[in-house]
Amino acid sequence: MKKLAVIAFILFIGIQSPQAQVKVSPGLRGGLNLSTLTNIDDNSSKADFYVGGLLNIKFNKYFSLQPEITYSRQGDEGREYFGNGYNYRSVNYELNYLTLGAVAKFNIGGKGFHILGGPSLDLKISDNYINSNPEGFDFAIVGGVGYTLPNGLTFEARLKQGLIDIYGYDGIDYDNNNNSYYDDVILNQVFQIGISYTFKVK
Repeated sequence: MKKLAVIAFILFIGIQSPQAQVKVSPGLRGGLNLSTLTNIDDNSSKADFYVGGLLNIKFNKYFSLQPEITYSRQGDEGREYFGNGYNYRSVNYELNYLTLGAVAKFNIGGKGFHILGGPSLDLKISDNYINSNPEGFDFAIVGGVGYTLPNGLTFEARLKQGLIDIYGYDGIDYDNNNNSYYDDVILNQVFQIGISYTFKVK
């Protein structure tokens, strides 16, 4: 019985020790969005911003998990044709989301440089579309690189790729003979450049 108690105690200490090294630090993040929509002719990227908060959960010097909540202004710059169809004006189409995400960060060699990746759920807050009604949510995959200074300031570049067509289209269309074929879907795509800061918690 005593041996079992000693073994249980050793296992308990072994489990608790790694947990004691976990550091949780809140922070803020923000930066530039260069967003567009895929598979649309005559459109271009729109410059806007993102801003939000984060919670960096550092398990060791090599790995951390970072839940995030972000206000992200997306969309693209399209064309609105009028008159004889040859005249047009540029229009900024807005798709503004509240993003709930979590990225895994891997520090190369335990130093400041890191790669990151993870999912995000985007809940649409507003849009300025007049003749259509984009979907109320999106699901995206995020990947990127960054560098964190010893003072907690981080510089990052990310690519965020939406996975759901903004009009709810599944890519399957039908011709006049009712034969199905795959057509292009319209997806959010965002390149982000920004900074974040994590506060040191004692």
